[in-house]
Amino acid sequence: MRKRQAQKRTRRPDRMYNDILVGRFINCVMKRGLKQKAENVVYGAFDIIKNKLNTEPVEVFKKAIQNCEPLLEVRSRRVGGSNYQVPTEVRPERRKALAIKWILTYANEKAGKSMSEKVASELMAAANNEGSAVKKKEDVHRMAEANKAFAHFRW
Repeated sequence: MRKRQAQKRTRRPDRMYNDILVGRFINCVMKRGLKQKAENVVYGAFDIIKNKLNTEPVEVFKKAIQNCEPLLEVRSRRVGGSNYQVPTEVRPERRKALAIKWILTYANEKAGKSMSEKVASELMAAANNEGSAVKKKEDVHRMAEANKAFAHFRW
């Protein structure tokens, strides 16, 4: 018999913008429990976005996340002794998680500059439907499209 499913925790919004998605992003930036540093990085990135684009940074942030969210992904499925890459739809929670992860991964890979500047540039690029995170999403979609023939193995 399976155990019951864990209750979903309510997420806390961030301090400055009172937005749950921004709070989640801050938590993903955070390393070793240093939340204040993570907040400084994210709010610094938002200040850079505000100065460069003269728009509300949360709107740019949400557009960037939306542009990076994958609709489909491939999952490995073992059928009859061979592995197939089966395209599956991505749940909304996981979409946001993947988008955040990709943005931060590619921001980290950039050379030089402070982390705030790297995050700001990646967010602005993603909001304009360009940049590494959006390219990653397109690669994932292309992979799912290529393996469409195995869609009947979906579980």
